Amino acid sequence: MDDRAELSEFLKSRRARLRPEDVGLWDYGGVRRVAGLRREELAGLAGVSIAHYTRLEQGKGDSVSDEVLNAVGTALRLDADELAYLHRIARRPLPCAGVAASSDVPPGLRNLLESFVMTPALVVGRHTQLVGWNRLAVAVFGDFAALPENRRTLSHLLFDEPHLRELHRTGWERAAREHVAHLRVLFGRYRGDSGLAAHVDHMRDLSADFTRMWAEHPVAQVRYRVYELHHPVVGELTLHGELVALPDEPSCCGLDLFAAEPGSASEQALRILGTL
Repeated sequence: MDDRAELSEFLKSRRARLRPEDVGLWDYGGVRRVAGLRREELAGLAGVSIAHYTRLEQGKGDSVSDEVLNAVGTALRLDADELAYLHRIARRPLPCAGVAASSDVPPGLRNLLESFVMTPALVVGRHTQLVGWNRLAVAVFGDFAALPENRRTLSHLLFDEPHLRELHRTGWERAAREHVAHLRVLFGRYRGDSGLAAHVDHMRDLSADFTRMWAEHPVAQVRYRVYELHHPVVGELTLHGELVALPDEPSCCGLDLFAAEPGSASEQALRILGTL
């Protein structure tokens, strides 16, 4: 993936989603040659010269100050995740050593995983690889160990495993888009990681759905979310997910936990799955 092209396409995608009336500009009608705002309109809203903004949209962001990036972000109505991403991709990436997928989970983290007897839990790496999991996660989401190690990632599960689509059903599109948006956050955070860039390129070759979503440039860090699942054994299952950061583990970016509401039918379903 080309860093300059990524900055250019991201800015164009955010400019295209704004209409003149959205930002208080008068639309004089007629056919507009571009979707959304023109470059000169955006530059005016940001208080920068059209030449300055054009260079930025051409991917030349190294000399742009934080103040200008903030002004452009405000004009584009970026949220906090999108603005942080803009700052990261506008700068020359620092050297970033790739971290290979590993099946070795630190003993303390392994003990923590196994202690979650009523909570499906995953350890997820920076390439979305599944580094570790507990028994209940297997009972809910499938046998991860049966997958080839180079395809044991959340990306492959969502976009290349039919049983995960069936598990999510109508919620699959939202779950997949949330994953792609978070993957772009990781791409910005670990710029220079060739393994992560190769993973994105591989998924674009593998899945038309992934390519479609990636081209829309969603950016959002995974936080709290709710999954309405359709499990083949216990039926309807509502799980509340939370990704907990693991900053001290270089091969891991988070501990993904899924819980059911206490006393709910979903909690009882998890108890049943835990006995199988």
